[in-house]
Amino acid sequence: MSFSQDVWQRNLNLYQKTLDLPFNQELAQGTLSKDVFCHYVIQDAHYLVAYGRALAVCGAKAFEADDIIQFTQGAKEAIVVERSLHDGFMQDFGITKQQFETTPLTLACHHYTSFLTATAWSESYPVVLASLLPCFWIYAEVGKDIVSKSIPNNPYQAWVDTYSGEEFNEAVRNVLATIDKVAERCDADTIEKMHQAYTKGAELEWLFWDGAYHQRQWLGLSQP
Repeated sequence: MSFSQDVWQRNLNLYQKTLDLPFNQELAQGTLSKDVFCHYVIQDAHYLVAYGRALAVCGAKAFEADDIIQFTQGAKEAIVVERSLHDGFMQDFGITKQQFETTPLTLACHHYTSFLTATAWSESYPVVLASLLPCFWIYAEVGKDIVSKSIPNNPYQAWVDTYSGEEFNEAVRNVLATIDKVAERCDADTIEKMHQAYTKGAELEWLFWDGAYHQRQWLGLSQP
């Protein structure tokens, strides 16, 4: 069994819980609150900056030249292409540049981006790669599930099309092929650390969506 097959099976229940989140169910039906979606878009745009930085570090640590190209290009795509999608959402939903720039990271976003950044700088290439995989893979699978349920003229159709589209899914397949190739070179201790990194990333994916739905801020702390 490949690493990707094994890690998916180990975390299948967590993936199902992610599918079942109200955010994803309501997004598919087009009934998700505009305020919730706007909150999500702002936080996700902040997240993508950190994700792109972690991808760039992953590329710098890569074992092979092709992998360096794969992940440095991925860093560019994360920031340029996906942020351009968010810019479209921000315009469509009336989010101003000032509103985006002055909105701080939520607890979930801060936790997730801190995990990715710390892992990217402190861990080995295989572990960094495993920590980044959930964002690629889970988004692709959630996108497929949502597109199968999505209503016609869904107000969030651009989001659905992006993460269920062939271009994004091809990128995911390439990352899966890379991580399986990398895992074949790793000892048992490294493989276990890869599993732990993937699971933590998958948990933080769940937390990010759940936090966006409830628009959770820093609990117990008043806003300035």
